[in-house]
Amino acid sequence: MQENYDKCLETILHHEGGYVNHPSDPGGETNMGVTKKVYVAFGGTKDMKDLEFNDVAPIYRKNYWDRLKCDNVPVGLDLCLFDFGVNAGTGRSAKFLQRMIGTTADGGIGPNTLKKLADYIDTHGLEETIKEFQEDRQDYYEKLSTFKTFGRGWTRRVEETTELALSMV
Repeated sequence: MQENYDKCLETILHHEGGYVNHPSDPGGETNMGVTKKVYVAFGGTKDMKDLEFNDVAPIYRKNYWDRLKCDNVPVGLDLCLFDFGVNAGTGRSAKFLQRMIGTTADGGIGPNTLKKLADYIDTHGLEETIKEFQEDRQDYYEKLSTFKTFGRGWTRRVEETTELALSMV
């Protein structure tokens, strides 16, 4: 759903911020949450410091939102799945969801995962599904060696994303 994509992307860009080149960040040079590697692979030619919304929006749509089939995921959960995919990789985000709902964790969301997700939500409810996904996500961050450096920001991001996701339900 385009309308929710735009709202979710605004939230992600708020969390991702502007230009960063932190020596402890394994992603390296980044702007608006897009790493230089991803930007160049998408055909980008600008200096990373000069990126604007229109430079990154198509990347987020293709490489994250569409890959995670967020148009087919209930509103609210789409934000969580998308945000975690941006922050930690789409395969990881998909696998966390797949393990949570008890289906094959292959990192690709297709018809089987979507059916299993619908069944899971019917049983547990959308709000509980969102909360559980976000709790699993927080546990993942807390186990990372870089949590001491980035943990406060990740925790704030999870909390804010959870709050917004639940308000969308």
